Amino acid sequence: MKILLLSAYDAASHAYWRKGLVAHFPDHDWTVLTLPARYFSWRVRGNSLSWAFGEAETLQQDYDLVIATSMTDLSALRGFVPSLGQIPTLVYVHENQFAYPESGREYGSVEPKILNIYTALAADHLCFNTEYNRQSFLDGCRKLLKKLPDQVPPGLTASIADKSSVVPVPLPEHLFLSGELKAGPLQLVWNHRWEFDKGPELLLKATEQLITAGIDFKLHVVGQQFRQVPAAFAQLKTVLGDRAGSWGFMESVADYRRLLQQSDVVISTALHDFQGIAVLEGVAAGCIPVVPDRLAYTELFPADCRYRSGDGETESLVAMLTRLAQIKAAGSLPCAPSVKQLGWQSLGKDYAELIRRLTGQPAG
Repeated sequence: MKILLLSAYDAASHAYWRKGLVAHFPDHDWTVLTLPARYFSWRVRGNSLSWAFGEAETLQQDYDLVIATSMTDLSALRGFVPSLGQIPTLVYVHENQFAYPESGREYGSVEPKILNIYTALAADHLCFNTEYNRQSFLDGCRKLLKKLPDQVPPGLTASIADKSSVVPVPLPEHLFLSGELKAGPLQLVWNHRWEFDKGPELLLKATEQLITAGIDFKLHVVGQQFRQVPAAFAQLKTVLGDRAGSWGFMESVADYRRLLQQSDVVISTALHDFQGIAVLEGVAAGCIPVVPDRLAYTELFPADCRYRSGDGETESLVAMLTRLAQIKAAGSLPCAPSVKQLGWQSLGKDYAELIRRLTGQPAG
């Protein structure tokens, strides 16, 4: 089977997914086109132009299936390359433009949201990584379409919902490791992009309260960094002093996996996460998740792993970490919840079924 895979804004999480997909189905003949994850406004508006006139020969080949990320301007691409309109298309939705928190630096254009809708309508099927992502997408579509002045056909959101499903981004099987309980302070890891939407201010406040309360812990702060880093990180490092563990981006994947395996708790303070791969990798390595009671986390982890959102959020996070530090000091820790159901071994069959249905292959 010949499959064209399009990743129009190939950020780390998108590359993680597409590489796993290709690796899990080696018998298919894959053609992969990607565009760098930079110049966001141009990329989401211009990817169809870049590909249609820069990769015309590749796009005009015979394919059995097109799989595209939701950043792909699919309606325009199918217009520029009419042969693509005859090929069944699966759009994978890692995130949506309706559920991002505002930093105050946004350019107030509605165009990325409109492009999300156009791509959804042009697809034969949409697959979301979580139900939270699906529902926030559909809610956002509904609200935006109601604001448009006139000539909006009825039933657009319903038609998108009817051809959508939820299949998470799978975790590679080699990530499932046995945790290592070590003596000493509670080992905490925060392993996210160093940006405002991952909530560094909440992490800073919670850390200050833990220190004031005399809690014994070490905090590892790792993850991808960009040119502009929120000031909270420098403040956090100063506040931590000798409680700071690993700091910054870890070049060695092996060292990163070892850090997760040797940590006790993986923390999220995110203002937005559509699946939370970083947390899931920590849990797969044996870490206990301590995550906010919002976003995708309400469907991923039990209530005793989630701290309160909204009023009292910092205090709730601190209380959970304090309790875990006390339990470890007494000589034990609870087991991390299982996330084996999110591995390729479990989810691979769901992707295989999507491919089978869209290409009209017989069952079995």
